[in-house]
Amino acid sequence: MKRLLKAENYGTSNLGWLKSRFHFSFAEYYNPDNLGFGMLRVLNDDQVRPGTGFDTHPHQDMEIDSYVVEGELTHGDSMGHREVLKRGQVQFMSAGTGIYHSEHNKGNATLRFLQMWIFPDKNGYVPNYGDHRFAWEERINRFLPLASGMEGEAPVKIHQDASIYASFLEPGKELSFEVKPGRQVYLVNIEGKLDVSGTELSMRDSLEVVEEGMLFKTAEGAHFLFIEMAKQD
Repeated sequence: MKRLLKAENYGTSNLGWLKSRFHFSFAEYYNPDNLGFGMLRVLNDDQVRPGTGFDTHPHQDMEIDSYVVEGELTHGDSMGHREVLKRGQVQFMSAGTGIYHSEHNKGNATLRFLQMWIFPDKNGYVPNYGDHRFAWEERINRFLPLASGMEGEAPVKIHQDASIYASFLEPGKELSFEVKPGRQVYLVNIEGKLDVSGTELSMRDSLEVVEEGMLFKTAEGAHFLFIEMAKQD
């Protein structure tokens, strides 16, 4: 089963310093029929103006991953981490019993990043932070594992049976991925145009896939990300 979701139908917010597209109910956008996709509770596509950002605020019992599309993301938290991440790099925060953090754009260009919140497999974990500075070339014409469960292959680990992959597919190239029985995928086409088994995605469109194979093609190049996860009742 596949379901295409067009970017023009997402929830939106424009605070001047921050422009957001909400894939699921978040902040002032609320749709009782759109509260997430399985264990994926939040996926926001944020654009932050230079010199602004999210001041210190709390989180609890959530696995939070951020993927930088363009610009620089400066992270700070109550555990003492101070990090700057750039295009194609990822940060992870297991909020657990409680953590405070901030996210700012201290660069000279607009920051665009995807923020994903995944429910943990249980509450009460000790808070944790991690990041990884992948080289851009690592995702060209292949699936780059960004994050995975504790038994998975990715360098960033989360407390859930889920994996996050990124890819940049060049024109004329193909990739395939099998969504196995009992599994499902939420895919975001970040940049370019992408064909997934005959379904056309423009920039920022998304796709839900359940227990079905995916064949990726592109005529002009496409940068995309997807979360592969166990189905939940």
